[in-house]
Amino acid sequence: MKAIGLYKYLPIDHPESLLDLEVDTPVATGHDLLVEVKAISVNPVDTKRRAPKDLVETTPKVLGWDAAGVVKAAGPNCVFFKPGDAVSYAGSVIRPGANCQFHLVDERIVGRKPATLSFAEAAALPLTTLTAWELMFERMGIGKAGAHAGKSVLILGGAGGVGSIAIQLAKKLARLKVTASASRPESIAWCKDLGADETVDHSQPLNVPEFDFVLCFSATDAYWNQFPKLVKPQGRIGTIVRTAKPVDLSILHDKSIAVCLEGMFTRSTFQTPDMAAQHALLEETAGLIEAGVLKSTLTANLGKIDAANLKRAHRMLEDGHVIGKLVLEGW
Repeated sequence: MKAIGLYKYLPIDHPESLLDLEVDTPVATGHDLLVEVKAISVNPVDTKRRAPKDLVETTPKVLGWDAAGVVKAAGPNCVFFKPGDAVSYAGSVIRPGANCQFHLVDERIVGRKPATLSFAEAAALPLTTLTAWELMFERMGIGKAGAHAGKSVLILGGAGGVGSIAIQLAKKLARLKVTASASRPESIAWCKDLGADETVDHSQPLNVPEFDFVLCFSATDAYWNQFPKLVKPQGRIGTIVRTAKPVDLSILHDKSIAVCLEGMFTRSTFQTPDMAAQHALLEETAGLIEAGVLKSTLTANLGKIDAANLKRAHRMLEDGHVIGKLVLEGW
């Protein structure tokens, strides 16, 4: 089967940073589905996993953690899906990624493809939806049915992939007052179209009132010392980006501010007993999309799935100005 992978971890403009390959088609066993991949989305985690380092793989390393496709085979322990079902998912970082024609994924972290979306539109959603949903509703305890309606949230990095779905979840489900950070006219317009009540310019010092919740989808280090001024007493901060260096927790102590960390791959990496919670989450999301409550965050379809187009996507993400999600479709 066709796949895009690497042997060396190189700058994206290097000819061997990503390669078109032919690899063996895997076989579904246990809880695994063999999915014929129709479309993929590209995320910052892809660029971070590909980033230059002194390591050479003896077998191809295939990246990619967002896909939509059709189930071709199901392992004997599968109960949620069967061959012919259309699905979407983010997968697991401890297994080969979805940048390939046929991909193995544990069905407990897979959801149905929303019937109202194309494969490309569906591929844009799983990783970012899982990340924002788990952070907001599970880690931070924000009520997804309006228990905290009217409270305020600041979303740092509102126009990015995770921010784009977080705005919708915060406004449509939690019914919060949403402020999103964005600095360009096009990113401001995107955030407001998704439901943000207002925006603030993150390219300037943030001179804003305190918020009940702060969701940081940008570099955590850059905002850490500002958090005490951004968060109300007994407020909560949610982050998804690892700090590059140790941070001082004591600056949050006087206000009793809670910090919640989200690693979307925790369940699949550690095979937690509640792995199937991600299946349920994606199924619930599909229903919300089909009902018109949420919408896809796809902004650019870069064409067929090959090394050249995937390099283009990595380059765009590394440049740091992508709005919404980038998708590749077809082989």
